[in-house]
Amino acid sequence: QLQLVESGGGLVQPGGSLRLSCAASGFTLAYYAIGWSRQAPGKEREGVSCITSSGVIIDYANSVKGRFTVSRDSAKNTVYLQMNSLKPEDTAVYYCAVNNYGTCRGSFGSWGQGTQVTVSS
Repeated sequence: QLQLVESGGGLVQPGGSLRLSCAASGFTLAYYAIGWSRQAPGKEREGVSCITSSGVIIDYANSVKGRFTVSRDSAKNTVYLQMNSLKPEDTAVYYCAVNNYGTCRGSFGSWGQGTQVTVSS
């Protein structure tokens, strides 16, 4: 059973940074494409970024380019989302998930439970 658990969210001031973690159990995360998405209150889920098994990174959201970076630590079976220069509009629940095609394109499955990020002064 593929299971992902997100952590690292919290309350941060505008301009601050957070690093989210997506830990995998039951499978070797490095063999899969793993994506991050977010959902703000009252809005649809938005794709943020994704990393393939070969390390190719695809950024979905123009609003986070240059501020968010996805990476993977195979030894820890974990994918990270480093978020810098955070803005109030980054406030959302952040999720990681397994891409069903290994390409960071198309649908995702095996969603984690999410971690709340709140950017506020």
